[in-house]
Amino acid sequence: MDSHEARFAEFLAAHRGPRPLVLPNAWDPASAAALFAAGFAAVGTTSLGVAASNGLPDGEGATRDATLDLARRMAAMPGLVTVDIENGFSDDPETVARTARDLADLGIVGVNIEDGRAGGTLADPEAQAVVIAAIKERCPHLFVNARTDAYWIGLDDPLERSLERAARYTAAGADGVFVPGAIPDADVRTLVEQIDAPLNLFFVPGRHRLDDLAALGVARISTGSLLYRTAIGAAVEAATTIRDGGAPSADVPSYQDVQAWSLPS
Repeated sequence: MDSHEARFAEFLAAHRGPRPLVLPNAWDPASAAALFAAGFAAVGTTSLGVAASNGLPDGEGATRDATLDLARRMAAMPGLVTVDIENGFSDDPETVARTARDLADLGIVGVNIEDGRAGGTLADPEAQAVVIAAIKERCPHLFVNARTDAYWIGLDDPLERSLERAARYTAAGADGVFVPGAIPDADVRTLVEQIDAPLNLFFVPGRHRLDDLAALGVARISTGSLLYRTAIGAAVEAATTIRDGGAPSADVPSYQDVQAWSLPS
């Protein structure tokens, strides 16, 4: 078993454990290194975090270079890395598959690819299945997490749409299915029961607890842009607290810690 195959098997097994895989999402090398240092065996990227931190729009294919640059840096870190490639940064299946191959060659273990499109629409499911099949043909040991956005966009009949698309995507070779959005527990149970692949959800603060999602059968929990947005919120709160005469929490990483994370050995 070569290294790609071994890492793929390790990552796949992490989706079939007794508890869900909690996958935090980084937006730069320091945040990724900090998460690995905190003991996470696998770390993903957040497309919003990568886009916003580079002054680019999310979900419009503008972050390909920034995403690949972050992937190169994270690939050198001691853990498993999965990368959000939005819609693949192209409408051409072979171009998307080449991007996936480039990531796999770096040692990246997985990708998220979404079917949501600008303007609140979804990609044609047959065309999306062709893209997924092209990735798996070139990269059989890359974990393809196929995201379908009916709940996220707020379309009618999201459960039926999600199940139909999940069936097409898994038939095309997807290793996991990602259904983001505010999803009723009853729908989550149905998704788990009827999708022939591990189910990934976003963690929604105030709605979700790890144990509850585990009881529903969810295999993977992603933080998405939550950590990035939390970091910005904490920074603004600290600044305004100082401005208003208070003292922000001293319980933060040290200068030396962040320097080490930003320049990993």
